[in-house]
Amino acid sequence: MEATEQFVKNFTTVNYDQLSTEVIETTKKQVLDFFGVALAGSAEEGAKQIAELYAETGGVQQSSVIFWGHKMPAANAAQVNATMAHALDYDDVHEAAIIHPGVITVSTSLAMAEYKGGLSGKDFIAANALGADFICRLGLATRPGQNVHAFGWHLTSIYGFMTAAAVAGMVLGFDAETLLNAIGIGYHQSSGNGQCVKDGALTKRMGPGFAVRGGIIAALLAERGVTGARYSIEGRAGIYKVYHQGSYSPEILLDGLGSRMETANVSIKPYPCCRGTHPSIDAALSLVKKHDLDPAAVESVRIWLGEGTYGLLGTPLEVKARPRNVVDGQFSVPWCVATAIARRQVKIEHFTEAAIHSEDILAIAGKIQVELDPALTNPGIEPARVRITTRDGVSFTEQVDFPTGTPHRPLSYAACAEKFRDCISHAPRRLPEDKAEKLVALIARLEELGDVRELLELVQ
Repeated sequence: MEATEQFVKNFTTVNYDQLSTEVIETTKKQVLDFFGVALAGSAEEGAKQIAELYAETGGVQQSSVIFWGHKMPAANAAQVNATMAHALDYDDVHEAAIIHPGVITVSTSLAMAEYKGGLSGKDFIAANALGADFICRLGLATRPGQNVHAFGWHLTSIYGFMTAAAVAGMVLGFDAETLLNAIGIGYHQSSGNGQCVKDGALTKRMGPGFAVRGGIIAALLAERGVTGARYSIEGRAGIYKVYHQGSYSPEILLDGLGSRMETANVSIKPYPCCRGTHPSIDAALSLVKKHDLDPAAVESVRIWLGEGTYGLLGTPLEVKARPRNVVDGQFSVPWCVATAIARRQVKIEHFTEAAIHSEDILAIAGKIQVELDPALTNPGIEPARVRITTRDGVSFTEQVDFPTGTPHRPLSYAACAEKFRDCISHAPRRLPEDKAEKLVALIARLEELGDVRELLELVQ
């Protein structure tokens, strides 16, 4: 049985009662985190334009746009919500797979839950958990042992089309054949590249939105009888053959399918920037606080990175140390480390057009050198080592292998709730405190909800 068929069987046979407590609790964190980062990113560039465009073009009122308070066709609403949630690069991540699962699964399931009506919290959790497992397995199995960044794909986007189609199909209760077609139609649209990161383009934050819109359209077409490729994953012209020249691991893709979920290994980010910067941020913050380092006393900073992080987030240094725009800052180890040293924290306010011109941060960034250390190279999130040397010649060094928020160092639900509160404090329109706290409480007992639309009623 080809992998696509095996996943479809999994989607149509596994239910909430078969999920582990760990998977259920991680999914709740993802849902709460999605709402927080979407509200914080609701008026960011890219998200604002797509929301305005769809508001102008109109259409049947099927699903809600978070914050903006109006309804539009389900596929459009999901696209806007996903773009908002990814705009700050603060959404959840599976490090080893190099995938942002929640921005795909939660945006899709929320829009389709409203489109369908009456979706229970248990079924909502199951669709998200299975969808996250799917997209993370697809990423994990891609070019094992290689630096996937070198090949130019943005994996969340290219695998997001099929994942969104699957999640939408699960919410709509598709049988196996219809779900198979939905995934095939999703695959036919799959796209997404990493050049936007190198160019500091806003399309980086828009890729997941394109994917969820395409996936929902795929599901709705399949429901109407349109057929798609049956063997989208391992076929002779399936995604691994066409996009990765057949370089993938069937064992990693399917090992433990149905009994073990990669959803449990999803991390919630503590900093609003590319996850690859987080080991360096953790190391810098630890050194600054442990040794009470005054930014004015810093003479130089040296950062050692693995191959993937070095190429994506460490070079070219003239751009990474002096970001041209906010996207450059979000994808820069030097900028993030300089912020940690200069401000002793890394928050949303440090990634704005005004912030990237901050003289105190730029002064530290100008003292940073970045080096490649092959020993730090691995297929997923790579460790980082930071050395800070003071003007009196004393050096302090720290290496972080697993950043805050990973399964090794997870954030509790309470910590995720604090992140949520901080996120909504940066939203252009504040969510009333009573609604915010009710949302936190409802998601904590998500499995008890009879209709997921209760969540969306709080964020309009």
